[in-house]
Amino acid sequence: MSSVIKHFLNDPKLLLNAVGEGIYGFDLSGNAVFINPAAEKMTGWEAGELLGKKIHQYHHHSHADGSEYPADECQIYKTMFDGETRYVKGEVFWRKDGTCFPVEYTSTPVYRDDQIIGAVAIFRDISQQVETEQALRSALKQVQNLSEQLKDENSYLLSEINQNWQGSGLVGESHVFVRMLEQIKLVSKTDSTVLILGENGTGKELVARNLHFLSGRSEMPFVRVNCAAFSPSLLESELFGHEKGAFTGAHDKRKGRFELAHNGTLFLDEIGELPQEAQSKLLRVLQEQEFERVGGSKTIAVNIRVIAATNRDLWKMVEEGAFRMDLYYRLNVFPIKVPPLRERVEDLPMLCANMISKLNVRLKKQIKGIAKQSLKKLQAYSWPGNIRELQNVLEREAILSHSNTLHLSQPLDLGEIDTQDDDKNQSLEAIQKRHITKTLESCGWKISGKAGAAEKLGLNESTLRSKMKKLNIVKNRDI
Repeated sequence: MSSVIKHFLNDPKLLLNAVGEGIYGFDLSGNAVFINPAAEKMTGWEAGELLGKKIHQYHHHSHADGSEYPADECQIYKTMFDGETRYVKGEVFWRKDGTCFPVEYTSTPVYRDDQIIGAVAIFRDISQQVETEQALRSALKQVQNLSEQLKDENSYLLSEINQNWQGSGLVGESHVFVRMLEQIKLVSKTDSTVLILGENGTGKELVARNLHFLSGRSEMPFVRVNCAAFSPSLLESELFGHEKGAFTGAHDKRKGRFELAHNGTLFLDEIGELPQEAQSKLLRVLQEQEFERVGGSKTIAVNIRVIAATNRDLWKMVEEGAFRMDLYYRLNVFPIKVPPLRERVEDLPMLCANMISKLNVRLKKQIKGIAKQSLKKLQAYSWPGNIRELQNVLEREAILSHSNTLHLSQPLDLGEIDTQDDDKNQSLEAIQKRHITKTLESCGWKISGKAGAAEKLGLNESTLRSKMKKLNIVKNRDI
């Protein structure tokens, strides 16, 4: 064990004093027993002024509107009485100079010999995040007000919006989809970090590419990194590059994705799969916009706009300790949710028309549209694979079609399952599990390759394996 580690273990306060979040320790009477430098800096109150005193009356005494915040309602104090950990947002702390700032904080009980002896509060100043959100909400409100004023022209405006987006691949006129397009247009002109949330196959990468193309960086590189595609040992080299001889097999110097994305956009896909050992390194680069190649000592500065995407609940991962809280806040500046296809089935006619026109060019077909009965079947289907699955279904049917009208030649199993009375109250996960299992069985449990379950479901092989693990789908042999 190194002397540095021993030093930290002997004096853990060194670690608490080094973190960027404010930290308060309380005894059961609500008196402050520990205050770190970050808390002093944010509040203006020095530790010597507050230690041994009830901090609530100094910085938590009132709400943002100036109304009284009684101590018995304080979430931090409540933790000391019921032992429950609380994550709180929407409150303010007051500085020594009488001003206040918005905070998010976690209050956690402290135990000794199974008895609560106090609590710890960890907080952060979110002023910049709140200002950004307020500015974006204000801009969005102006757009919404304009939409109300032009209500009589709504149909025309929707057709204009979709005409403008046709070439982007983002088409639809449902309320949830049009709202997402408005958010994309609002944030695309900024350099703010965007976190794209959505299920597999909803088109998160398409959203990221359009954010780049609409930005001032559109003439510069758009670099994608699939965080789930590399082992922890290779990911660092992939992101930051390496020098010749840095490790076995490093025969030449290589630039990493951060360097390649200089002055452009870096898209971190499947960010929820990022190994924990890589999260701290990524956070440092995002904060400082500089790094060193693996095996190198030269600091390389970059100017990049970061867009991340995930199909996972990152905050739940934070609570479980699988994802860093500070990295989560760094990425979650402006979240955009991509709606699943089942929530925008009214967009299916437009989506099908758009996809068929592209298939006609690629497959040298002359399909004019899809049969009404087939369209009804598509609209009754729950689309676990979302847009990607729809693309695969239409491509398969286009290849098989010998007429100018597309007809479904094969049943959509999940749509049939959904119409059964016995299954109406089942959860989506239960229905997905049944559908995926049935598909695997029909393919002889072949996952990848031609005629494999991944191809039939319209999913990537890695995505299907991830879903199988999540839904606990197993076969009594190696698959």
